[in-house]
Amino acid sequence: MTIQIISALLAIGVVSLVSLVGIVALAWKESFLRKILFLLVSVAAGALFGDAFIHLIPEAFEEIANPALVSGLILAGILTFFALEKFLRWHHSHGDDELAAETHAHVHPVGHLVLVSDGLHNFVDGVAIAAAFLVSPEVGIATTIAIMLHEIPQEIGDFALLIHAGFSRGKALLVNFASALSAFAGAGLVFLLSASFETAIPLIAAFAAGNFVYIAGSDLVPELHKTTGARRNLLQFGAILFGLGVMALLLVLE
Repeated sequence: MTIQIISALLAIGVVSLVSLVGIVALAWKESFLRKILFLLVSVAAGALFGDAFIHLIPEAFEEIANPALVSGLILAGILTFFALEKFLRWHHSHGDDELAAETHAHVHPVGHLVLVSDGLHNFVDGVAIAAAFLVSPEVGIATTIAIMLHEIPQEIGDFALLIHAGFSRGKALLVNFASALSAFAGAGLVFLLSASFETAIPLIAAFAAGNFVYIAGSDLVPELHKTTGARRNLLQFGAILFGLGVMALLLVLE
């Protein structure tokens, strides 16, 4: 158990450092950044789908005797994130109205909403990583890579939104990093529960798989459909296959 906890905490620490990617983004030209984001989102979509369908879901079905329970948890993970995104989009739409009416404010409320929602998202990431390492080191590594690939474009977007909301560049980096640390709280909850309820780990893994499927299918895939041109579409498809391939290659470690 000790090695699992240490491995998960190290993995979460590395993922949390991704929140500082804004430092690198500052040095990039906008045109180059858009090209990189286009490829990163494609790789992230493939990695999230791959982690869910190649690692988390098969492990959950293997560990849980009731297939209907696994399917229900996956669906619960999808519907929970659907409801959460609906709630956040409702607040964001109100925040956009306020942005025009409250230009005198130093930091617009939408900036704080981004931090809260990102903190919740990172908390779930911590739960997923910790649960994955409790399943096996290989599943833990796969989940960490998938989350990291997804976090890079997301954190760049969050950083830009915080700047737009009124944060200075230095403070935006600081508060974004602080929000990322909520992943440790999610991991702590998993380790606390696992001491008494080891059977909960595959349940959490199934729920997290649903989260990943929703994020990839609802948030990332629609962004990919905005791509036009045969060459860019081929690059996009190749990047998705690369993300899937990374997840598949990790099966060799099992």
